[in-house]
Amino acid sequence: MRTIFIGKDTDGVTQELLLNRANRHGLVAGATGTGKTVTLQILSEGFSKAGVPVFAADVKGDLSGISQSGTKDHKLHTKLLARAEKIGLDTYEYSALPTIFWDLLGEKGHPIRATIEEMGPMLLSRLMGLTDAQEGVMNIAFDVAENNDWPLVDMKDLKSTLNYVSEHRKDLAMDYGNIASASVGAIIRNLLVLEREGAEDFFGEPALKLEDLMRVDENGMGFVNILAADDLINTPRLYSTFLLWLMSELFEELPEVGDPDKPVMAFFFDEAHLLFDEAPKALVEKITQVARLIRSKGVSLWFVTQNPADIPDDVLGQVGNRIQHALRGYTPKEQKAIRASADAFRPNPNFKTTDAISELSVGEALVSMLDAKGRPQIVGQTLIRPPVSRLGPATEKERKAVIQDSPLLGVYDERVDGESAYEMLNVKREALLKAQAKEEAAKEKEAAKENKKTSRKPARRKKQSAFAREIKREARLIARQQGRKLLRGLLGSMTRR
Repeated sequence: MRTIFIGKDTDGVTQELLLNRANRHGLVAGATGTGKTVTLQILSEGFSKAGVPVFAADVKGDLSGISQSGTKDHKLHTKLLARAEKIGLDTYEYSALPTIFWDLLGEKGHPIRATIEEMGPMLLSRLMGLTDAQEGVMNIAFDVAENNDWPLVDMKDLKSTLNYVSEHRKDLAMDYGNIASASVGAIIRNLLVLEREGAEDFFGEPALKLEDLMRVDENGMGFVNILAADDLINTPRLYSTFLLWLMSELFEELPEVGDPDKPVMAFFFDEAHLLFDEAPKALVEKITQVARLIRSKGVSLWFVTQNPADIPDDVLGQVGNRIQHALRGYTPKEQKAIRASADAFRPNPNFKTTDAISELSVGEALVSMLDAKGRPQIVGQTLIRPPVSRLGPATEKERKAVIQDSPLLGVYDERVDGESAYEMLNVKREALLKAQAKEEAAKEKEAAKENKKTSRKPARRKKQSAFAREIKREARLIARQQGRKLLRGLLGSMTRR
């Protein structure tokens, strides 16, 4: 039975994660600076060495060191060796892990992209914080695009479709009900905000293929996929929505495997509370459902957060493996959270769990893994094993070297802008304008013909008698003479006497 060595308890009990129970998900919690990142690092190392690909967000930049081997000249080398010796880790040797760097902004790794239609109206609405009415319009836009075979790839595709919906809202009302142009305008304004936050770089093609996150190297080790999130975390809604999308894609695309001997992938949500901040109830229920069902797809989800209270109880109910670093409690609310965290463990008669959570030192944790029958083990106060990869971030030069050596070099680096809704609607609009112009020209031509037919013909001048001509000649002569007198009188100097 394969395992990942976590550490050893103060009373000598070894804590190990059973790989065939890893798909029952896990939690890593603790205050800032208590060792969560190192725990995430040693778990990633363990999964990788077992041939399980890993995806993890690197919020602080420290996890990038997993791509580099630890060294004897590291400032903590002596302490790391002492920890390894203390927990009985006799085969402690430094090594790097096969790593692929990713970045939604394309600056610190391969670009990650998804199409608008892959994201779907629910997650997009959550990303933009839309009202129910605006989300309804978003659903209509997706439905109209699907019915007309207009691919929604990037932001301009969605804008074009929304404009089409607004322009044809009267025609669409029979199928969809009233469509308020104000709602369309509000969505487009929210899209502009997303563009400024970097979402424009995220939506497009080539879109990420899940199989590229699930690679193993020539030695059978799983690649550790590191998402650069130190800048992305400043736009928490985009960060959390992307992770939710990726989890839902794994759920939709992976086949059922039941309880495998080891996970097909390990997925770490760092700053997991952002998944649920301001999330509507329907979305939280969706996350809970996916967390419950995705384990049958062989995916091991790990929620990494400062306080377990930040995660809904229904989601925590899906977590079987727990690693709790120190929590500090000074206010009544914080002390209540500590008691709640302690109550989630099976008690250990050798110590009081509530007291231990506050007294843990850096690199220590309360650990409870599932046993072979899927039952939580008695909690242990555990010294976490030291990592074999570098403790600390990779340099910019080292990161670039890893990217250049990546098996995905050149696959996602260049954006492709093919024919999609934007181009199709432009063609449709141009064809419509030409048809309207042709119709107007035809109407004008027809109107001209009608005018020509109905216009009055000039009457023939009747011949006048000699007497009538003489009368008219005399009348014109008198009128000319009177007009000349009037003209001269008005102009003054022209008057003759």
